[in-house]
Amino acid sequence: MTQTIRLGISTCPNDTFAFHGLLTRAVDWRGLDFVVDLLDIQELNERLRAGSFDVAKASFHAALHVADEYVVLPSGSALGFGVGPLLLAARPDTRPCDLGQLTLLPGRDTTAALLFHLFHPDSTRVEHDVFSEIMPRLQAGTADFGACIHEGRFTWQQQGLFLVEDMGTRWEEAMKSPLPLGGIVASRQLAPETVSAVQQVIHDSLQVALADRAAAVPTMRRYAQEFDDAVLMQHVDLYVNEWTLDLGDVGRKALAALSTQAAAAGIGTGRSIEVFAPAHAN
Repeated sequence: MTQTIRLGISTCPNDTFAFHGLLTRAVDWRGLDFVVDLLDIQELNERLRAGSFDVAKASFHAALHVADEYVVLPSGSALGFGVGPLLLAARPDTRPCDLGQLTLLPGRDTTAALLFHLFHPDSTRVEHDVFSEIMPRLQAGTADFGACIHEGRFTWQQQGLFLVEDMGTRWEEAMKSPLPLGGIVASRQLAPETVSAVQQVIHDSLQVALADRAAAVPTMRRYAQEFDDAVLMQHVDLYVNEWTLDLGDVGRKALAALSTQAAAAGIGTGRSIEVFAPAHAN
């Protein structure tokens, strides 16, 4: 009998690029039946916590909270240098330092929220909003600061906003490690052979997209906030790299560092993020 896999991925271009082969069935599903939901990353994080998915993209912040129930797959992660969330300000020459100020974060379980709490604890009031609403609210003057992710990394200057810091760069300099943003997690309730099959499908899907990048553009454009093809490919270039295909030793060490820093701050279950080890290497 075919096994159904409830899969959740984000509408972010790096995910729709990576999963283009799976979504279009350009790769062998290896006897599995994928039922796919495409959602905002915080919706994915919340539904993951609720147990809605067998396999899902998750912020690594969220992965820390479900480490007892899920393992990270070697393929499909977003991590690297120069990929971190930007902390933006509505006005120039301001920094988060007053509880009368308001900072917008793109969801309580996002890696952006984790970094803000690690680097600026108790500095301002915090609200969470959909990532696409953060820059408009800064422009409107209804918040003082906001963590910018996704396509906004490329457009914030055009919006008349001001850079406080690149939180990814701060992480890189402190940890001497690429910043882990998010990855694909699989339920520990799935049989190891099923998780291995899912991992191979995702690996195959990535290889299909990397072999013919242009073929993935219509899939990305269907879901992206930003419809300019050049910006979509900028996004892919930024977030899809060698560690997306396979975390490798560098990716695993980065996740270990994130687990350690979060545990020291009392964030997560205290259990380190575990990376699934397939029976056979890709």
